[in-house]
Formats: sequence, structure tokens, C-alpha cells
Amino acid sequence: QAQKDLEEVKELLTKVTRKRVRDVLMTEKLKLELEIKNQPPPKPKDVAEDEKSSLGGYTVKINNYGWDQSDKFIKIYISLNGVQKLPAENVQVNFTERSFDLLVKNLNGKNYTMTFNNLLKPISVEGSSRKIKTDTVLVMCRKKREEKWDCLTQVEKESKEKEKAAYDTSDPSEGLMNLLKKMYAEGDDEMKRTINKAWVESREKQSKGDIPMDI
Repeated sequence: QAQKDLEEVKELLTKVTRKRVRDVLMTEKLKLELEIKNQPPPKPKDVAEDEKSSLGGYTVKINNYGWDQSDKFIKIYISLNGVQKLPAENVQVNFTERSFDLLVKNLNGKNYTMTFNNLLKPISVEGSSRKIKTDTVLVMCRKKREEKWDCLTQVEKESKEKEKAAYDTSDPSEGLMNLLKKMYAEGDDEMKRTINKAWVESREKQSKGDIPMDI
């Protein structure tokens, strides 16, 4: 999915003429390239097919979660109704030093997955685990060093740093564009389409002399 997004962003870059719009797209392009770079290598086809056939049912990607931390652990909370009723082996978490994958099999006829790549700091694979609570899976990532994490992943950190730099301007006219950049970077596909449509329409109006809008 990220690869398809990247291809579309590259295509848009060949068409835009406004510097500010190009800057927004370049930021998105860099984020997607970093995300793709940090994805785990694809599994051999036969292994992937075996896993897929053994799962059966419909697979749902988990996007909603909560997290906090203690001196020793990063704790990620995933809400799944009825998960405590499953056999323990149906809830699997695979850890690496900088990532983890969660797979919940056959919960109410569906499978649920969540992947975190490029964690902000290294974790201890041996010291990490998962706990099953009422309607919740708790993933416990043991920190290699007892220090505070500002966010969960390196991508989040870089995104925050770019956002901070973007807002660090004395030019008040930059405010709207910075807001649009933030909305575009954090928005879903529908939000991106809406913003792109607004840019196209504003450029068309500007070319007709209807409004003096520089977007």
C-alpha cells in the first residue's frame, strides 16, 4: 500500500508547478520512502501462502491503540472485544530489537494484525511479552535502556521535528500553508483527496482571475 502511495505522490510531483504544493508532496514522499525502507522483508511466497490459508476468514489491520510507559517498559494497549475468550496460542506477538508484529486469529470470525516497525529505541526481545486482559491485548516492550521515549517510532519523531520546524516561522502568511501541510501529512486518503481537490479548484479560479489565492 505504501509503495502505491509513493508512486502516486511521484506522479503528482511531475504535474505540480507551485513551490508550496511541491514542498508538501516532497515531505509526503520522504515519509513514504522511509516507511517502505523500514518494512520487514517479504516472506517467501510459499510461507506467506501457507499462513494465509491457515488463517482463513477476513483479516483486519488494527490502527487504533493506546500506549504509555514505565521506566522499564513501553506498553501498547489494543482493544478487542472478547479476546480473553480465545485460546492463548491464538494471540501471537513476534518481537525484534526495533519492531513487533501482533496477530490475533479467529476472533469472532476475523483475524487482526498490527505491525510496528522502526521503534524509536531498541527493545529486549527476551524481556518483551504480551498479556491478555478483558477485551484488551497488552503488548509489553522491555526497554534496553531505562529512559523516557518521546514517541513510539522513528518516523513519528521525524514527523514531529518537521512539523516543529514548519511552524517555526515569523511570517504569519505561512500559517495556513503550515496547517494544510499538517492536515495532509496526518490525514487519511479521503483527507488527501479533499486537499488536492481544493488546490486544483483554487488554481483554476486563480487562472480565471476570480480570486487572488496563492496556493
